[in-house]
Amino acid sequence: MFHIVLVEPEIPQNAGNIARTCAATGTHLHMIRPLGFEVSDKYLKRAGLDYWNLVSISYYDSFDELQSQYPESRFFYFTTKGRHRHSDVAFRDGDFLVFGKETKGLPEELLMKNEQTCLRIPMFSEARSLNLSNSVAVALYEALRQTDYAGLLETGELHEHSWSEIDE
Repeated sequence: MFHIVLVEPEIPQNAGNIARTCAATGTHLHMIRPLGFEVSDKYLKRAGLDYWNLVSISYYDSFDELQSQYPESRFFYFTTKGRHRHSDVAFRDGDFLVFGKETKGLPEELLMKNEQTCLRIPMFSEARSLNLSNSVAVALYEALRQTDYAGLLETGELHEHSWSEIDE
């Protein structure tokens, strides 16, 4: 199982979308306070739809508190300041993918202490950043791809219809 960490997320719709992605992939979601919304926020709940019972969420008062609970784990920090591409890392089951708040990203001191594990999702040079929930999805699905989508359903099923049913 992978872990997504949101450090001080600000927008409830993003957090709800991320929770839904975590539910669909069996990923543990960790949120670092302060949050820019209440966990009862209607926009948060609506964005997560009816997936809330499928997602495992933990809350922490600081990033240090989270790290102290997982001292042997690998943490990767997603930032527009990263010098390494997200797809150049060999992800492993159990890795933590860390994302900052929408307006400021991750704290500079955290990035400086972890420069070798700061990752960037490539984008056009004139763009400031990607949406947080999109960034999480891109990063998480790269990690899942590298681990062969372990435990995830990979096939769908089409239902045959006659052309007359479709035309109706």
